[in-house]
Amino acid sequence: MRARVLALLLCWPFALLATPDRAEDIDPIAVGTPLPDVQVQTIEGASIGAREALAGTPTVMVFFRGGWCPYCNRQLAELRLIQDDLDALGYRLVAVSPDRPESLREGLNKTPVDYRLLSDAAARLIRALGIAFRVDDATIEQYKGYGIDLEAASGHDHHLLPVPTVLLVDTSGVIRYRYSNADYKVRMDPGALLSVAASLRGEQATTNDQ
Repeated sequence: MRARVLALLLCWPFALLATPDRAEDIDPIAVGTPLPDVQVQTIEGASIGAREALAGTPTVMVFFRGGWCPYCNRQLAELRLIQDDLDALGYRLVAVSPDRPESLREGLNKTPVDYRLLSDAAARLIRALGIAFRVDDATIEQYKGYGIDLEAASGHDHHLLPVPTVLLVDTSGVIRYRYSNADYKVRMDPGALLSVAASLRGEQATTNDQ
């Protein structure tokens, strides 16, 4: 029943989808669901479908809050340390943020990476995945006191952020694993991510051999 409701909701404009006001209240779509094929942007500013961006390759997708977030920058740096191992397993690595393409490019000055970065500035993908929440006005003002302007970072006034999330997506664009944590200070351990990735690749190989 829930899968049917989700399928119906995904047919509606994303502006009509309810978005929770707390990170703890997100309701992510289920593992086994195809990645919603909504439009995102490359770091150069070109529009591209989310599934097209994966190019039919097993993919680790990491959703982070923005280049202004020190915990996100640390996570992005740690991902570089396991990138070769993910490559050896056949995975590509993609990181997605509500930052507009220009903000993503500026962020590379702080944390240079050579894996793909995508902009979900309109928050279409994080809403479709059910991992978005709305930042309250008091927190918006608090962030501004720290020199963080979410509207400037995304180019939108939706005030939406993703709960930090890791997805593993297979060659068919189906989500096979999800890790989300409402505590933005806690990120998936890189070693644990590698273990899950290796396990899923092993399961796929076994299935293909049968």
